[in-house]
Amino acid sequence: MITSSPTPLRASRETGRPPVSVSFEFFPPKNEEMEKTLWASVGRLAPLSPSFVSVTYGAGGSTRERTHATVERLARETALSPAAHLTCVAATRDEVDEVVRAYKAAGINHIVALRGDPVTGVGTRYEPHPDGYAFASDLVAGIKRIGDFEVSVSAYPEKHPESASLDADIDVLKAKVDAGATRAITQFFFENDVYFRYLDKVRARGIDIPILPGILPVTNFKQASNFATRTGASVPAWLLRRFEGLDDDPETRKLIAAAVAAEQVTDLVDRGVTDIHFYTLNRADLVYAICHLLGLRPQADGVPQAVAV
Repeated sequence: MITSSPTPLRASRETGRPPVSVSFEFFPPKNEEMEKTLWASVGRLAPLSPSFVSVTYGAGGSTRERTHATVERLARETALSPAAHLTCVAATRDEVDEVVRAYKAAGINHIVALRGDPVTGVGTRYEPHPDGYAFASDLVAGIKRIGDFEVSVSAYPEKHPESASLDADIDVLKAKVDAGATRAITQFFFENDVYFRYLDKVRARGIDIPILPGILPVTNFKQASNFATRTGASVPAWLLRRFEGLDDDPETRKLIAAAVAAEQVTDLVDRGVTDIHFYTLNRADLVYAICHLLGLRPQADGVPQAVAV
């Protein structure tokens, strides 16, 4: 059993900053070793009392059962508020609705609604299922018809790779909000000005839901660059220079990664951001350290207990 204090944390006095809320993304484990890593990470981060934790969903529903099992276990064995990712790729409306109803029956009231990537992989054309929800906005509307769910959606400060322009991409976000989305979480980015310019454009369109910045702490630069290529996120030259010559030096990479991520989130908070979402990649130490630097502290009774795997 993992416990975390239900009391929201406050920034420590020494930071002088306003309270910060954090949330974490995990992915469902594929094997026993990954399962141990996941639950060790959950145990490490749970005492920070995140506003919610989300669990990803593979292309074409490839992790459907594992996602559901992980979300249910989070709800059953922790004091955390889990959110289940859900896509509409390669599934009929009835199949998707069945998943939504299963979450409702399990007491899960927060879904992260995504269109999803083509089953055949990045670089191939997305084709809606003929009997399915065509786009994320349709999925959001379908979820809201089934129950009074909290629905988070994606947002792209540098536009989705398939969008013709940033303005067209904001049209897509507006459609999701009009369908009932209550929060957006951005694709990761490395230049904070990119996020703030995007936020200005979104607000100018009358979109007033929270837009949480999604932060990816970079522990493996090559992996992060591959992620960025697939998602349309830019990798600035200064970040490349930070990691140059460290391919065979993982310990120094960790130190650089901590410095880069700390700089980014500290700047966000200094510029008024109070809600931050971390893509943890099921690794806790770096995210925990960043939260500590922000002044977040576990409650005295929020010490994680062992989780049986």
